[in-house]
Amino acid sequence: MKPFISTAVYGVLNYIIALTLIASPWLFDLRSISSAAFFLPIYIGWLQLIMAIFTNNETGFIKQFPVRIHYTLDVVMGFILLMSPFIYGFAFDSVRAAGVFKGVFLPEVLLGGLLFIMGLFTKKSPFTLGLPKTHAEGLIGSTDSI
Repeated sequence: MKPFISTAVYGVLNYIIALTLIASPWLFDLRSISSAAFFLPIYIGWLQLIMAIFTNNETGFIKQFPVRIHYTLDVVMGFILLMSPFIYGFAFDSVRAAGVFKGVFLPEVLLGGLLFIMGLFTKKSPFTLGLPKTHAEGLIGSTDSI
């Protein structure tokens, strides 16, 4: 996999997504759907904002949190947010309640997918870096010295 998101663009997008996630229950009217639809984006948004402030990259202010762990947590939190409408069932409850497909779960799916892609395809991501080439082939050394 080739990374195509620079770390500077990633840092700016991370702040934008964090603030959007925090405000998403009110922006996209998720308050009346379920408690998971309301609280999950707020929790993940605050975690993203705190990590963005403390991450050791161009846009971090305090620079104490390792970037590779931030990317890994982005993939995990993005996947959780992406799957949450289906895990908690509010994707189907909104369709039954309205009688028509309203797509109230789409903001969580789109923002979760964006977090997932950002964690995977940013430069210096642990998912795009190859394995270290310091070991012998197959991690097997010579048995002559035994």
